[in-house]
Amino acid sequence: MSLEDKLSGWTGPSSDTEQDKQDRTERMIRQAIDSHEPFNNCSLKIFAKGSYANNTNVRSDSDVDIAVECTECEYWGESEKGNHPPSGSYEGIWTPAKLRAELLSAMNPKFPGQVDSSGSTAIQINSNSARVDADVVPCFSYRHYMKHGSRDGTKIFKTDGSSIVNYPAQQKENGTAKNNRTGYAYKKGARLLKRIENAMAESGTFRELPSFFMECLPCECINSKKTHAQHL
Repeated sequence: MSLEDKLSGWTGPSSDTEQDKQDRTERMIRQAIDSHEPFNNCSLKIFAKGSYANNTNVRSDSDVDIAVECTECEYWGESEKGNHPPSGSYEGIWTPAKLRAELLSAMNPKFPGQVDSSGSTAIQINSNSARVDADVVPCFSYRHYMKHGSRDGTKIFKTDGSSIVNYPAQQKENGTAKNNRTGYAYKKGARLLKRIENAMAESGTFRELPSFFMECLPCECINSKKTHAQHL
């Protein structure tokens, strides 16, 4: 196989078999949550995020990130003091510790012996021959208030008490828009860079880098090549 053929193949998405494993993993996590009785009186949004949801994942990084967002209460931030409208305080039972504990209770019977809760952020579900690795991320609704409008995201509490805010819906929307603007070259380029990085890490040429970092690299080289080709 020529180098060009190899690189061209590296732009493609996960194989159908790998996609089936990813979908099965997500489905089983949803089933575990749906059958967990303590969640019957809790409002939850369950959705895939990251490279699996954005269709930029590759076989070596084919884990599934599933956010479990508790919408019983909403955390907030503001770009300037006074942007946030007055609101009452939450007095319910769904604290970060409670949400994480119940998710662990839901996952353990569904995935016996395969649940790893040692991480500070996500609950990891280890893979087997029919599934891929998964990160179940407990989080809460979050809204950032600006002078004009607001932005919705999620707030993730680590076990050490610190927290992270991210915007998975905005990431997905921006990725789709960028892919459309580049004639579907952006996601191909992201997969190619991920596979190159994986090959370099495996050979010891360079250290392993986060998958998200590869997605955030500029794709000006792709745009430039496309523009140049149109003028030939």
